[in-house]
Amino acid sequence: MGFPDTFKALSDPVRREILLMLRNGRLSAGQIAEKFDMTNATISYHLAQLKKADLVFESKYKNFVYYELNTSVFEELMLWLSQFKGKEGNDEE
Repeated sequence: MGFPDTFKALSDPVRREILLMLRNGRLSAGQIAEKFDMTNATISYHLAQLKKADLVFESKYKNFVYYELNTSVFEELMLWLSQFKGKEGNDEE
């Protein structure tokens, strides 16, 4: 995973919405697509960007492609972001 790909993927509101949808478990590409008013090709592009950034896993079962969150990337991102939080009890400015 590279942070540039991660931040690029997170910069798009459609991709952020897809990630929120996947919080509750895996969904097929069709289930994701039916929530948006855009072509399947556009949804596929967004899913490919999320996959490229390692934010989602893709698995295939019969004729369906399923997507689910890769929580380890989110944990790594949160760990990296937490270093910018101020120290607790630090009164110096």
